[in-house]
Amino acid sequence: MNNWVVAPLLIPLFTAVILIFLHNKLKLQRWISLISSMLNVCVAIYLMVQVRTTGIQTLNMSGWAPPYGIVLVADMFAVLLVLAASIVSACCLLYSFRGIDEERERHYFYTLVHFMLAGVNGSFLTGDLFNLFVCFELMLMSSYALIVLGGTKRQFRETLHYILINVLSSTLFVASVAYLYGATGTLNLAHLSMRIAESGQTGPITVVSALLLVVFSVKAGLFLFFWLPGSYGAPPAAISALFGALLTKVGMYALIRTFTLIFYHEVQVTHMLIGTMAVATIILGGFGAVSQTNVNRILGYNVIASIGFISLALAVSNHDALQGAVFYLVHDMIVKALLFLLAGILVAETGTERVNRMGGVLSHSPLLGWMFLIASLAVVGIPPLSGFPGKLLIIQGSIEDGQYILAAAGVILTLMLLYSLIKIFILGFWGKARRPREAHWKQSRKLLLSSAPLMMLIIFMGVFAEPVMPYVQRAADILTDPSIYIQAVFKE
Repeated sequence: MNNWVVAPLLIPLFTAVILIFLHNKLKLQRWISLISSMLNVCVAIYLMVQVRTTGIQTLNMSGWAPPYGIVLVADMFAVLLVLAASIVSACCLLYSFRGIDEERERHYFYTLVHFMLAGVNGSFLTGDLFNLFVCFELMLMSSYALIVLGGTKRQFRETLHYILINVLSSTLFVASVAYLYGATGTLNLAHLSMRIAESGQTGPITVVSALLLVVFSVKAGLFLFFWLPGSYGAPPAAISALFGALLTKVGMYALIRTFTLIFYHEVQVTHMLIGTMAVATIILGGFGAVSQTNVNRILGYNVIASIGFISLALAVSNHDALQGAVFYLVHDMIVKALLFLLAGILVAETGTERVNRMGGVLSHSPLLGWMFLIASLAVVGIPPLSGFPGKLLIIQGSIEDGQYILAAAGVILTLMLLYSLIKIFILGFWGKARRPREAHWKQSRKLLLSSAPLMMLIIFMGVFAEPVMPYVQRAADILTDPSIYIQAVFKE
């Protein structure tokens, strides 16, 4: 057992509790938040090295052996996502020091962010289904408060949609967990995998898997995404970046984990359904991104379309595709956060979210323009940026499995996303400036500094993909062979 496994959950949790009592001391809140987030990054790196050198790390809470007690499991897949989430949250917090107004800061902004991060990391690390639900709810409760923080009319409207759909999906989640426990007598993920493998994935179990597919699809924005573009565009850029980078990825993680570890026996039903939903999400998300003129809604539909693309790999579920899914998932967390942060600066400088009312930003903010272009090219998978290796592996895996329609959908999506993002670049950064806001130019330079680490990461992951691949391959090995995960949990 390794006690460090619980640290990525406890650090933001304790930080959030401390910050509750410091809501009027803004400078102290900022320093504590920054130190906490950097400490979380360091712990995530340490865990990744531990997993790389000694294998999967586990922690049985209170000494109760699985499947009876709560177990936390840090395999390479979970640790990579914890590291990406920690880096993204640190950069978003740095951005928020100047990108969030003091009124929001005083109303527990930093507290809510750390509570949400605790829920996100807990979701990645938990080894049982019920605690996945608990961590989901911690994450969602924090996001409810963050999305409405500021109290604008638009935020209230989108909050109603967001809360309603998530409350309904959470209710269905609890019901599915209850049915699954009644059928198998356990909620430990490794034990569930063993029980279902022994008894077979019967009809009732397949129905429960379909219910969980609906639940996680709502969380991830897979096909059931109608609530997402408006909700993610309503709050300030720092919050939108956190939502776009983290929340949907937790749902995607839950889908990949459950349908590679537990419900992998009736692929002709479950995985065919996932593939159908993935293609539909790609088509609808792609057309949504192309048709919009609002910057934040374009990025919202980009989030949706990327979830559809990652789901292609889950539908195929061979080693190459899952390896690509892990790489692309980490890349997408980083690049979506970067795009939302850069879009926030663009909107602040032009005074509008409509791309057809922008123009000329490149003349006075060239660094912002070129950073946005590089991030856009990374999204669509142009080499040598970080989107290319993952996208190539997913399409290659689809072709190897004979899923040519899925591969074609991935290629078509690339062109649609390229068009939607280049539209922002051409209309927003070229031409004559229509809304000069000189007071924001100096401010934007400081905001760009907080986005720079994310920009360096997407370049590093593309140019130096080879040293990153062993970590990604280790994660894919676990996803394609559930026995590795099971043996790690029950080895004590």
